[in-house]
Amino acid sequence: MVEHRPLSDFIAYAILTLGIFIVVFPVWLAFVASTHDAATVVGGNMPATPGTQALENYYRAIFIGGSRTSREPVANMLINSFVSAIGIALGKIFISILSAYAVVYFRFPFRKTAFWIIFITLMLPVEVRIYPTYKVVADLKMLDSYAGLILPLIASATGTLLFRQFFMTVPDELLEASRIDGAGPFRFFKDTLLPLSVTTMAALFVIQFIYGWNQYLWPLLITTQDSMQTIVIGIKKMLVAQDELAEWQLAMATAVLAMLPPVAVVIFMQRLFVRGLVQTEK
Repeated sequence: MVEHRPLSDFIAYAILTLGIFIVVFPVWLAFVASTHDAATVVGGNMPATPGTQALENYYRAIFIGGSRTSREPVANMLINSFVSAIGIALGKIFISILSAYAVVYFRFPFRKTAFWIIFITLMLPVEVRIYPTYKVVADLKMLDSYAGLILPLIASATGTLLFRQFFMTVPDELLEASRIDGAGPFRFFKDTLLPLSVTTMAALFVIQFIYGWNQYLWPLLITTQDSMQTIVIGIKKMLVAQDELAEWQLAMATAVLAMLPPVAVVIFMQRLFVRGLVQTEK
């Protein structure tokens, strides 16, 4: 039992409030900068309150794009990032849950060796395998395509480990009951394991969606057309200006828009996560 003391509660809420302020303040400044013109942002006297250029800046960012380094509208970049992130998250979950199911519930030679080989890939940095991966993608003619953005990144040792550890906590009585009912491996997986794995899949989906959304190096390597660039690359290009000032108001508007899909995914999956917990307790 945790005792509620006024002083302890005040200190806890004060620390939480300070933490929220530290996290939210840069986001607020980015939003404020996106509502002013370029001269106000660059001049160093930008106020802490929103300006009057919000509609113009966001309309230009979403539908027109920048006039200098990056001319691609944000709407197209958001679509590319969203498709890539969704494909990576779903692909990782699909492959991870199947590989974990095979490792836990099937008996075959070198089963543990196969798992540890998958696990060892976590120790390989991205730089080690990025050139051979790029070579394979280029040979398969998947540059500047959604397949090239998604397929090389869908294997996940982390997801396999997560699902394996969860499957090992599932009581053996459920497997025996399914066998008594005449259920085969596929039916046991579909009717028993999948419903129990909803919360795990929701948690992994959030992690992998944000991972795919924030990808920079891989999309930078395989995309040469502006029409296929992602939102992270677009923000970087907006901030690179030679002999000219960067369009900071458009860059800040793009950054604010780039934060919205991950936040929406976290909120949606949080509800799914809570619903799965309630069903599990029942």
